[in-house]
Amino acid sequence: MSIWYAFCNWLPLEMLHWDFMKNALLAIVIMAPLFGLMSTMIVTGRMSFFSDALGHSAFTGIAIGCICGAAAPAWIAVVFSVVFALVFSFVRSRSNQAADTLIGVFSSAAVALGIFIATLGGGSFTKYNQYLIGDILSVTPGEIGLLALTLLAVAAFWIACSNRLTLVNIHPALASSRGVPVAVTQTLFTVAIAVVVTLSISSVGLLILNSLLVLPGAAARNVSRNLKQYHMCSVLFALAAGIAGLTASYYWGCSAGAAISLVLAVIFGITFALRKVRA
Repeated sequence: MSIWYAFCNWLPLEMLHWDFMKNALLAIVIMAPLFGLMSTMIVTGRMSFFSDALGHSAFTGIAIGCICGAAAPAWIAVVFSVVFALVFSFVRSRSNQAADTLIGVFSSAAVALGIFIATLGGGSFTKYNQYLIGDILSVTPGEIGLLALTLLAVAAFWIACSNRLTLVNIHPALASSRGVPVAVTQTLFTVAIAVVVTLSISSVGLLILNSLLVLPGAAARNVSRNLKQYHMCSVLFALAAGIAGLTASYYWGCSAGAAISLVLAVIFGITFALRKVRA
């Protein structure tokens, strides 16, 4: 962290005079590739609502952790979200229901269970507001380190499985005929989404988390001509929106997560217009 602090002190930016802003900027630099890479496969695989369902399951895990008196409820949330993702993958592989129907079932059940547990015995819901809105300005060096480890794990998964995952998302039957383990690949990806969503929920908030997992890939898809451009543009859009949103939150006193989401929405609008012009 000392090297990062020294680099930030070298930059002529007023907002980086504060340590909490340096931490927040580093968290964004780490989270942008996470959201950018995951977004491309979420959009390609039409799993936008599934990431939202995982956010609800993460909230339920946090509520369970708080009720049980866990010192770090985020770890309970990670475990619960991973179990949620595994159960969903199991049910999807053995059901003839449409994927969006199953996602609706799991999402509604997760959010209902979370609210039920959070308010059990007349408990106050206000202590969970931080997870609904998020506050990246309060991120700690320990949380940043955990995000960095997650990024390394996701990058390794990407290097090993990105081509297979793309094929599975586009044409599962063709992937199966080529010897790709479709069920295992999909399960690993859902678990990766679960971990990323859970570790990010306290920083960006449940209410807008899904937009950060969808908008970078959706915007990149408007202007990309191949997979390499698709992934690169998604990461760059996420990084640009993260820095712009953090800057807006400092000077305007607004929510950083909401500002990032709005910048991504503007980027999507611009790329959509460019797509129409190029067409």
